[in-house]
Order: sequence, then structure tokens, then C-alpha cells
Amino acid sequence: MKFQASFTEFKASFTEFNRSYPMPHAPTSACDYDGVSFWKPDVTDNHHQRQRIISTFAIALSVTACSFTPGITPQVKPKELPTKPNPVQVSQKNLTSQINSPSQLPAKVETLNFTVPATFQGKTVYHVQPNNNEKVIALSIDDGPWPNTTLQMLDILKQNDVKATFFWVGQALQANPEIAKRVVAEGHAIGNHTWHHWYRRMDEATAKSEIDSTNELIYKTTGVKTSLFRPPGGVLNNGLAAYAKSQKDAVVMWSQTSADTDPRAKYQVFVKNVLRDAKPGSIVLMHDGGGDRKRTVQALPEIISGLKQQGYRFVTVPELLAMQK
Repeated sequence: MKFQASFTEFKASFTEFNRSYPMPHAPTSACDYDGVSFWKPDVTDNHHQRQRIISTFAIALSVTACSFTPGITPQVKPKELPTKPNPVQVSQKNLTSQINSPSQLPAKVETLNFTVPATFQGKTVYHVQPNNNEKVIALSIDDGPWPNTTLQMLDILKQNDVKATFFWVGQALQANPEIAKRVVAEGHAIGNHTWHHWYRRMDEATAKSEIDSTNELIYKTTGVKTSLFRPPGGVLNNGLAAYAKSQKDAVVMWSQTSADTDPRAKYQVFVKNVLRDAKPGSIVLMHDGGGDRKRTVQALPEIISGLKQQGYRFVTVPELLAMQK
């Protein structure tokens, strides 16, 4: 029959298409932030091209199917389009059990403002000199929220009664809003880490979009307003830091790093780096997203216990800034 022949042709064409445009996959390597885009651009392009071609095949098949019975003109009643899109219902049973345990979180938490003292508004900050040289230290965690690793780090922080400061990438937040809500609900501070995590130089309009779009989504998702900004890669001359300073944000860098983006290092090296370089008022750089951060998760309990043994107390970046003597 005509329908059967057309379906056979469609099936053969679709098989050939699959060879040319494989399904995209989420980045998994430590180089997921490639300095160009949050997702690999070639994968994104393949995905859009795949959708267009599949739609064309589906329409052709539908037309053939409607006319395969000779002598009968099909009567097709137009279907009214809904006035509002219906969201796809995705089962999140496993994710919800991790995020909302032990109690259910609100859809949106009460508005929180992470402001900075006037001394640091529009300034770049690497560390703080706390009053009386108190042994306080701030853990800062970049590139999330991220599946699995952010949740595991939250569990460790909660078990040790430690609050940290998370610098979020807009696209990661868009993909993982429920994880973000848990971060805020458990008392951690939030900073802006741009929308795409780009390193390249950009004009003022692009820099504005990168920062403002992320701030808007942070507020929409969690109720948080923040004046903390960290440029991706610590790059200070590509237009992002300049725009953040014009908004009186504090550009928060770091005074020591765990070096947890080193693909060859064992997690014990991360622990050694932090414990060796710790000083009163330090800001420590770590990551929960942007790649495989299992080693960071392994290192975190030993970093916390080691710093406590050295007499350090953990504070968030906003708390640290308020302690400047």
C-alpha cells in the first residue's frame, strides 16, 4: 500500500539521520565550561537541526497516513490551541527525596538580600582582615547548582554545621531550580557567576545581560537578591567586572584555591592545598559544578575537619566582609 511504502521510506531516512545527528548528551568532563558556552555549541546545533528534521518527517508521514484509504476524503477538525502552554510533567521522585528531606521546602523562600558594606561596593575583594585577626574563613563554591555533587556537598555542610557561599551560573540554575531552593533554605549565601560562564571579552550590553539575567533568575527561583559577583575564571578585564562594579557589587575573588579543577590531582591534594594556605580572613575557591566534582566531594569533609582542628570558624562571604577591621 502507499502508506506502507511511505512508512518504509521514512524509517530508512530516519535511520540514516540518526547516524548523521546523534542525540546530544550532557557534558561530563572537567572541561564542560570551555570558555565559549555552557553547553558545547556543536551539540546544541545538532539538537536543533534534529528537531527540525524530525518535525518535517512527522508532518510528511501524517499527510500520507490521512490519505491511504482510496476514495475517502478525511475530515479533519482543526484543534484549538491552548492559550497557555501545558508544562511537561516529569517525575522527580528520586530528586525530591534528596532535595526536600527531611521536610518539604516552600516553592519560594522569603526574600533575602546579600548586601555588602559600603567599603566593598564596586571593589574587588580577595580576602579580609578580620577584627582581632580572628580565625575565620569562608568557603566559596562555584559553577552550580549541579546534580548530585551539590546535594552531596549540602549534606556534608549540614552535618558539620558549616555555611558556605555558592556562586551560581544562570544556565545551571535554570536546569536545577529545586537544588537551588535547598541551598538557600539551608542558610547558605548566594553570589552571581554570570549566565554562560564565558571568559571572552564582551561589550557592556552583553556583560549586563550575563549578570542581570542571572540575578533575575536567582530572585525568581529563590527570592534572593545579591550584590556578590564572581567573574568566571577570575577574569577581571573582559567587561564583566567593570559592569558589576558599576552596579556597586563586590567583585569577590579568592585568596586561596583547592585547585579542584586539576584533572590529574587526587582529592588529598585539594585538602593539602586548603589546609596549607589557610589564613584568617581567607576566601577559599572550590567547585560543585562545571564538570565531574566527585573528588571535591571527597575532599570536603577532610577540609572542614582539618580547618576546625586549626581553630578556624566558618562564615559566609557576606559575614566575612562585615568583619573587616
